[in-house]
Amino acid sequence: MKKLKVGDLAPKIECKNQDGEIIRLSDFYGKKIVIFFYPRANTPGCTAQACNLGDNYIEFKKRGYEIIGVSADNQKSQKKFSNKYSLPFNLCCDENKEIINDYGVWGLKKFRGNEYMGIIRTTFIIDEEGKIEEIIEKVKTKEHSLQILH
Repeated sequence: MKKLKVGDLAPKIECKNQDGEIIRLSDFYGKKIVIFFYPRANTPGCTAQACNLGDNYIEFKKRGYEIIGVSADNQKSQKKFSNKYSLPFNLCCDENKEIINDYGVWGLKKFRGNEYMGIIRTTFIIDEEGKIEEIIEKVKTKEHSLQILH
């Protein structure tokens, strides 16, 4: 699997969001786009990350950003997660892991001595022309907005 790098054209995204609407990365060209990949809705780290981004959503909008969250959760899980925490942005349902694989964030993880395959928490900042401007691999879930807006 090819590892994406800064300057690469961002792989396309076309998926259903938490409301069943089709969203495309190309719909947001002309704005900066935050694409954050997270392992699973309603888990502590993912909740902290999503809520931190949601809490700072007005600032992101002021600075011309759109936010898209991506996980392998189904639409029902994404909808529940979005509603429970009043998340103001799109959450992609990538159950077949097509987008996750295109962005190279599916890989070997370790937790409490166990190894398993899963989503590696990663955020991509996409510029107005659809190119990768920044990749954040060491995501601080409770301070993620600061990592992006620095």
